[in-house]
Amino acid sequence: MILDRFKLTDQVAVVTGAGRGIGAATAIALAEAGADVVIASRTASQLSEVASLVSAAGRRAVEVPVDLSAPDAAADLASTAVSEFGRLDLVVNNVGGTYPRPLLESSVEFMEEAFRFNVATAHALTVAAAPSLLKTGGSVVNISSAMGRLSGRGFAAYGTAKAALAHYTRLAAADLAPRVRVNAISVGSVATSALEIVVGNPELKSKMESATPLGKIGEAEDIAATVVFLASRAGGYITGKIIEVDGGLQAPNLELGLPDLT
Repeated sequence: MILDRFKLTDQVAVVTGAGRGIGAATAIALAEAGADVVIASRTASQLSEVASLVSAAGRRAVEVPVDLSAPDAAADLASTAVSEFGRLDLVVNNVGGTYPRPLLESSVEFMEEAFRFNVATAHALTVAAAPSLLKTGGSVVNISSAMGRLSGRGFAAYGTAKAALAHYTRLAAADLAPRVRVNAISVGSVATSALEIVVGNPELKSKMESATPLGKIGEAEDIAATVVFLASRAGGYITGKIIEVDGGLQAPNLELGLPDLT
């Protein structure tokens, strides 16, 4: 049956930034598709909640409370997966993010931090996982952003780093083909903690929804479902691609109100 292609039975995944939001939804979705997961995040209590939902789906979660702003910490997750489960089939590089900041207030150090957190951590984990992924014929899914291709004031650091992650996806896919597939998801506005200030403000939320072609803000499960598709045999003929899951955005749906420079 065609639905069998979406199963990940007895596979093993590493999901970074898995304590809440997209990472948490992804870990749970992978478990529901049949995978065991290594979940990493700063906050142990959040990981425990996610692990309990993974367990409820009949799979096992290994919790790793860790600050993933250091690339070496991300790389260590690959060996954790192998030591705990004996294999590794999927890496989901979800951890990342950078606060908006006006261009002239974005220091070189701020830009470097954005690249380290959004690109270097993904690279470190991908390289560390590659030997295991080559054995299993596994895959990598990077979580990028619509702001990696759209232009909006205040996103020079974040948008540039996410654009770099998107092109890194294409380059890594070329290097790791044909055994390992590498894809990315360009995420639009999703109702997670990062958008709490918007979701909790009816006026702002309405503006964002009206500026989105599909007329709504996405859910974390929209991204999680796409991860399952890309990681499974259903997406087995896809590599080096950036899948846009953003409600149809062709322009930013939230302006920060930064004034013209004088």
